[in-house]
Amino acid sequence: MKLNDTIVALATPSGAGAIAVIRVSGPESIAIVSSQFEAKSKKVLKEQPTHTLHLGNIIDEQQIIDEVLVSVFHGPKSYTGENTIEISCHGSPYIQQEIIQLLIRKGGRSAEAGEFTLRAFLNGKMDLSQAEAVADLISSENQASHQIAMQQMRGGFSSEIQRLRQELLDFASLIELELDFAEEDVEFANRDQFRDLVSRIQQVLKRLIDSFATGNVIKNGIPVAIIGEPNVGKSTLLNALLNEERAIVSEIAGTTRDTIEDEISIGGIGFRFIDTAGIRETEDVIEGMGIKKTFEKISQAQVVVYLSPLTPEGGISNTTILEIEKIKNRFSQKPLLIIANKIDLLNEKQIAILKVSLSGVEGTQFLPISAKTGEGVDELKEKLLDFVNTGELRNNNTIVTNSRHYNALLSALEEINKVQEGLNANLSGDLLAIDIREALFHFGLITGEVTNDELLGNIFANFCIGK
Repeated sequence: MKLNDTIVALATPSGAGAIAVIRVSGPESIAIVSSQFEAKSKKVLKEQPTHTLHLGNIIDEQQIIDEVLVSVFHGPKSYTGENTIEISCHGSPYIQQEIIQLLIRKGGRSAEAGEFTLRAFLNGKMDLSQAEAVADLISSENQASHQIAMQQMRGGFSSEIQRLRQELLDFASLIELELDFAEEDVEFANRDQFRDLVSRIQQVLKRLIDSFATGNVIKNGIPVAIIGEPNVGKSTLLNALLNEERAIVSEIAGTTRDTIEDEISIGGIGFRFIDTAGIRETEDVIEGMGIKKTFEKISQAQVVVYLSPLTPEGGISNTTILEIEKIKNRFSQKPLLIIANKIDLLNEKQIAILKVSLSGVEGTQFLPISAKTGEGVDELKEKLLDFVNTGELRNNNTIVTNSRHYNALLSALEEINKVQEGLNANLSGDLLAIDIREALFHFGLITGEVTNDELLGNIFANFCIGK
């Protein structure tokens, strides 16, 4: 990738729309656009100051392609840190391509995926973790993932890492200095202060590592498997949660033979609900394949919702309780919420019997609802939110969502633990310095002080073109 070229790309989604934005960045961006732009004010574009807007026409050999609004940004006061032009044109795909091809013929080239943000990183406009947060912000689909991405883009995560890295680097410098005076047996780095620093770094790293469990599910959505026997109302519950007729509902048992998935936001958190085939013994090959897939989805889910059938008296049968026990034992690490459905068919006496039946399985949460009428569905949503640790999010704490950052933090903690062991064993400075350098390396991988072409290629290949 030639980073001194002038690059061109569509910055808005492809296809027809009211307007489209074409982004141009690089040393010749203003000159290239200026040669094809005729301002209504008759001003020459390349002579205009930064952060100004200009109305005019894009012209190709005296032929007007479109009337556009051109934004001028002089480096380094631009997104990429380079001279940048943004052309707002009408959203016709034909107009978009005509302008892009014209600019390429005049000296630009098509931008690679994420190349604008890559240049912003290389020009010091943001660090690597902030650059990755740009992609997370674009893909955010709920309030929580948006909040985390915005915090990381503003540098909340990277500033915390950089602060720890700088403190560790200061001590590393003192220990390296000791090595130059090894014969004099001089100690520049106070070992007690260093122990306190190492302990503090360990605490911060452990907190950030633990936050990944919350951050990962918030970023990707929390999968919730809806399971139970056939014809207990799983599809009706899915439709009630989504507030639309997403799944086919029938009185015929075994209607759902494959999994149906959809996602909604509850309290700003994305939940991905999975309606599964009813669990029962069957000789139907297709239904049997659906039941097998049900257990696969349970293993992938973060939360399991079991819809329980009711007896004619309004209780839960011993057979159902045994089935719940099997599910609980097989997936003991997953939160299990038992839903007693169809309470709209019960009277007050039967509801009282149901409450007694619900106490039959220890260590499990229960909730009576009617998926048909919607009674209890809001309470179900509140229960699901309780399974997510949103405390860190509400307190605006730093939450790790990126698996690359998570792995680097694990490696950094491993090296810091080695440093602590070395301090406890009174190892010499040269041996401590080896583990400190390794910890600094892993900190640097997060913020981009340490990079290579392969790492950058892997990160920015996942960006959309134009960003």
